[in-house]
Amino acid sequence: MKGRFRFFPKASIGTYLIAMALATALPIFALVALLLAQLEDNQRSTLRRETAQDATALARSIDRQLQDMATTLRLLSNSPELENNDFASFHARTETSLRTDNLYVIAVDETGQQLLNTRRDYGEPLGKAGNLPSVEAAIKSGRIEASDVFMGRTSGEFVYNVTMPMQAGKVRALIITQNAGDLAKLVTTEGLPNDWSAAVIDQSGHVVASAGATNIGFGQPFNPDILPSLVNFSGVYENKQVLPNAMLGYAQIPGWSWKTVIWGPVATAQSSILTTWRFLIIGGLALMLVAILAAYIVARQVRTTIRSIADMAIRMGEGHIVAPIETSVIEANQVAVALSNASFDRSQTEDRLHFVMNELVHRTKNLLTLVQAMMRQVAKRADSVEAYQAAVVDRLEGLSRSIDLLTSEQWAGASLRRVIDIHFKGFPQAAEQTEISGKDFVLKPDVVQNLGLVLHELATNSVKYGALSVPHGRVRLSWRDAQNEERNEPLVVFTWEERDGPVARAPENSGFGTTIIKNHAAAAFGGTVEIDFPPEGFYWALTAPRRNLERA
Repeated sequence: MKGRFRFFPKASIGTYLIAMALATALPIFALVALLLAQLEDNQRSTLRRETAQDATALARSIDRQLQDMATTLRLLSNSPELENNDFASFHARTETSLRTDNLYVIAVDETGQQLLNTRRDYGEPLGKAGNLPSVEAAIKSGRIEASDVFMGRTSGEFVYNVTMPMQAGKVRALIITQNAGDLAKLVTTEGLPNDWSAAVIDQSGHVVASAGATNIGFGQPFNPDILPSLVNFSGVYENKQVLPNAMLGYAQIPGWSWKTVIWGPVATAQSSILTTWRFLIIGGLALMLVAILAAYIVARQVRTTIRSIADMAIRMGEGHIVAPIETSVIEANQVAVALSNASFDRSQTEDRLHFVMNELVHRTKNLLTLVQAMMRQVAKRADSVEAYQAAVVDRLEGLSRSIDLLTSEQWAGASLRRVIDIHFKGFPQAAEQTEISGKDFVLKPDVVQNLGLVLHELATNSVKYGALSVPHGRVRLSWRDAQNEERNEPLVVFTWEERDGPVARAPENSGFGTTIIKNHAAAAFGGTVEIDFPPEGFYWALTAPRRNLERA
C-alpha cells in the first residue's frame, strides 16, 4: 500500500484541495492558450461549416412547407367530389379548411383551363392557370413540382405553385398556390450574425423570398455571377471579386428545384468569437484565484466535519447509541443519520421485502388467470397444434409488450399514447397507414393490459383481412370525451375505422379475436362495444366510463 501512494505525501485536506484546484485550472489555461494560437485559422473554417449548416437548416424549413403542401395535395386528390366533377362541393370544403393557412387550391384540365380557384367564389369566370409552363412540366414529368415565383393574375402579388398531376374526372392537375409573402415568414435571419441575409431562389434564379440586411424583392434575379458556381448539393461560396470580405452558404432543397442561400460579411461573424476568448482569459485568471481561496476555506470546514464524524464512529464502535450530529455539510449529516439509524434498517428492509413478495404473488396470479383464460379460448377454436401454438405465441407477445411497459412505469399505469405506440411496433405498416388522434391521458395498470390485448387483436385482424393488409389501406384510431346524460358521468369513446382496404365482411364464426375486441373489451372496461362491417371498411367502437380507464 505504501508503494501505491509514494507520489502522494501525507498532507492536510486543505493542501490537497488547493493542489486539485491548481491541477484543474492550469491545464485548462494551457489549452486556452493553444486555442487562441489556432483561433485565427480555425474560426474561418468554423464559420464556413456553420454557414453551410444554416443554409441547410433553412432548406429543411422550406422543404417542410413544400412537403406539407404536397401532402395536402395528395389528400385532396382522393376527394370523391373530383371523381364526380362536383367542383362546387369540393370548392366549399377546401376553401374553408385551407383559409387559415393562406393556401388556395386550383384545379385545371388538360389544356390548363381553371376548373375552380378558391381565391375566387365558385362560378366566377376563370381563365387559364398562371405560369402555365410549370403546370405542363409537372404533368409531363408525372410528379409533384414547385413552380418559379411569378406575378399572380388573380392575387396581383408574387406567388408560387406546387402542382400535382392527376387524373380524376375532368381534373388533369391539382395546384396549391401561396403568396410569396407568406413563405417569407419562414425565411428569417434569427440566429445569424448581424448584417447577414437569407433567401430562397427558384430554378430560374429569381428570389422567392428573402430577409436580412440585403432584402431582395420578390421575383428579383439573384446575383448572376454567383448562381453558376452553386453546383453542389450544399456548400460555401467565396470570391473576393464578387463577394469581397463576405461569405455565402447554399443548400439544395431535397426533391425540389429551389435553393436556399445565407450570406453576409465575415467580420461581424468573427468579432464575437475574439471578444469571447479575451473575456475567457481575464475571467479565468480571476476565477482561479477565487477557486484557490475557496478551496482553502472549504478545506477547513471539511476537516472539522470529518473529525466530528470520526469521533461519532469511534463511540458507535464502542457500543454506544449516538444521536446524529449536525454539521454544515449535507453529506456528512446524511452519514451521521445513516449511522444512527443502522440498528433499525434490518426490520424495515424485511417489511419491505415481505410487501414486495406479496405484491409479486398478486400480480403473478392476475397474469396467470389472464393467460389461462386466453389459452382456453384459443384451444376451443384451434384446428391444429401448430395453429394453437402460433395463436398463443402471438397473443403472449402482445401481453408481454404491455407488461414491459408497466414494468418500466413501476406498475403505476401508462399513457394511452405509449400503449398504442408500443403495440403498433409489432406491425411496421401501422406507423404510415394509421392516423391517431385524441387527448392523451394515463391508464390504470389493468387497463393497460386489457386495452393492449384489444389493440393487438384489432391490428392483427387488420393486417390479415383489413386495411393494413394492403399498402393503400388506412386506419383511423381516435378517442374523444362524451357524457352519460342519465348518470351525469363522463365517458370515453374509442373508434377504429378502416378504409381503402378489402371489402369488409362479417366472419361466419366468432373466433377468439372477436371475443377479445367485443365481449372481453365490454366486460374489462364496463362499457359497450359496437362492431360493424360496412363495405368501405371494418368499424369498431368502445364506449366506457372514464373512471374505469383513467388512473386517479
